[in-house]
Amino acid sequence: MRVCIVGAGGREHALAHALARFDHQVVVTPGNPGIAGSVPDVPGAIDADLFVIGPEGPLVDGLADELRAAGRLVFGPGAEGARIEGSKAWMKQLLVEAGVPTAAYGAFDEVESAIAFLRSLDGPRWVVKTDGLAAGKGVLVTSERAEAEADVRAKLSGERFGDAGRTVVIEEFLDGPEVSLLAVCDGHQAVALTPAQDHKRLGDGDTGPNTGGMGAFAPVPTVGADMVEEVMATAVRPTLERLAARGIEYRGVLYAGLVLTATGPKVLEYNARFGDPETQVVLPLLRSDLGQLLAEAAAGGLEHQPTFSTGAAVTVVCAAEGYPGRVRSGDRIDGLDRAAAVEGVTLGFAGVERDARGRLVTKGGRILDVTAVGPDLDRARARAYEAVGHISWPGRHIRTDIAQGA
Repeated sequence: MRVCIVGAGGREHALAHALARFDHQVVVTPGNPGIAGSVPDVPGAIDADLFVIGPEGPLVDGLADELRAAGRLVFGPGAEGARIEGSKAWMKQLLVEAGVPTAAYGAFDEVESAIAFLRSLDGPRWVVKTDGLAAGKGVLVTSERAEAEADVRAKLSGERFGDAGRTVVIEEFLDGPEVSLLAVCDGHQAVALTPAQDHKRLGDGDTGPNTGGMGAFAPVPTVGADMVEEVMATAVRPTLERLAARGIEYRGVLYAGLVLTATGPKVLEYNARFGDPETQVVLPLLRSDLGQLLAEAAAGGLEHQPTFSTGAAVTVVCAAEGYPGRVRSGDRIDGLDRAAAVEGVTLGFAGVERDARGRLVTKGGRILDVTAVGPDLDRARARAYEAVGHISWPGRHIRTDIAQGA
């Protein structure tokens, strides 16, 4: 099967690796110089049997609708379904209608009412989110009410995230570990992939600002088959049913960001696409054919259950100096061949370009990710960090505690 993956980052590279294992012909558009098979053509001009849309932006903008209207087989929700990520206020209302366990919340586009609601919530922490897309950086979790109030004002003024922040969602803080569950949906039914855990904060010990993700691991030892089925029964399936009741046939990934509270798992957020970096640790553990699974979902008829290995995977993201703020670019990346030679390791490229001599150099925030598989989390983690140790450029930033103690 010829598959066109739309996107340019580490998630798309992981999708390409997984599809190529089953001899599918893969092109990635626009891709990047680190991903073999990258092509600059616009998606609609590529002749493919299946289109897989990676990032949230094209989904929210309706690319899946355009391709389906042209008669293409597409894995990814249309614009209406992608609102589940494009608008947090819309998503929260959908959860309430579907009876899905989630945090209490309020949505506001006016400062005074937002501040009044914020002051009605007891601590110890307060959560403020932009309504629209913010590349994983639109969430503030703080133990200082004054900081939360300042964030509300900055977002609603347009100062912090422009139009994406002119509505804010304020939520009660949910206490517990976070877990990601990716479900492949065909519009009516869904199958779950292996749960993963992401590390969103920039620094060790979950310190510093939120990022797009600094690493991940799978599986999650505390999340067994019973809990996965509980989430499917109380969250994923009711959400699909509610979407269908609204006339939305959701064919794509439904990414459930969960908090494992003392009273059970609750949905923190939904995303409309494969997670990054969760995809990098989930797909290497997949033993069955990803292409077949996504094609069945895209056609509206899932027939096969995915199967997974008994091993583990750990991903460490290598970021540029200054990320997630202003970053420096153009630094030569050394040690890639030595890193790739470590047993069980795969490199996924994101923010890279080639210099005049054809060498890969940095371009952006998250530059690349190092994923290692092993028979257990300890050995997968050791391999990942061994490979990371070979990679260098000025100002390279990593977290040193991905999957530590998992």
